[in-house]
Amino acid sequence: MKQYIVDAFSSELFHGNQAAVCVLDEWLPEKMMMDIAAENNFSETAFTVKASEGYDLRWFTPGGEIDLCGHATLATAYVLFNYYEKENNKIVFHTLSGDLFCGRRGEYIEMDFPVYSLNEVPVTDEMADAMGAAPKEAYLDRDLLLVYEDEDIIRNMKPDIDKVKRLDGMGVGVTARGKDYDCVSRFFVPELSIPEDPVTGSVHCMITPYWTERLGKSSLKAYQASKRGGELICELRENRVIISGKVVVFAVSELMI
Repeated sequence: MKQYIVDAFSSELFHGNQAAVCVLDEWLPEKMMMDIAAENNFSETAFTVKASEGYDLRWFTPGGEIDLCGHATLATAYVLFNYYEKENNKIVFHTLSGDLFCGRRGEYIEMDFPVYSLNEVPVTDEMADAMGAAPKEAYLDRDLLLVYEDEDIIRNMKPDIDKVKRLDGMGVGVTARGKDYDCVSRFFVPELSIPEDPVTGSVHCMITPYWTERLGKSSLKAYQASKRGGELICELRENRVIISGKVVVFAVSELMI
């Protein structure tokens, strides 16, 4: 079975977010997919099977399956475009979050994702204690998004991961207006055994509507300020977020399964 290891949201190796992509002829047992994801120990391993129209796609973290993952979708689209669907420029993925559409535009892969809701919730002492700094605003959908005044707070943040795990939301994103970018962010998912995710497409389904409204623009140049770092171009189109990024392949391997 072929497995591709790629760095998503980057044009340089050893930056962006690592993902493994397994292209299957048919679905493996769920436990085996979970075991492969745990063995890889990346934030996500994607599994895809060709369907009658497009591809079925599932994502597994070391802690289990999730319903939406941006960087592993980007990685899967890149692998399919470059190794399996060389004549095509569009792919539809059938996922737990509905149909996701990906297109090839020059060096970029564009992903069409649903917008997450910005349900404002009170800022609590627990948020400040977990993150090491009090946010000015907080919003909750699948994930918790905390908004801060200053980019330097985001870049220098050293959260208490055990306390982050006790906050609401599957993961906790933090964001602030950027200096060289429209916005910067980081994302922590200890609930799924991911202390910090290097670059995250799905949290930008919340970040994009927040900052496009505040900045009065429809598209953003975003930066996720993890140790590896990564760049995203995000555009709000009604109830969809178009997230674009680059990908570089690190390795192509054969799993002995």
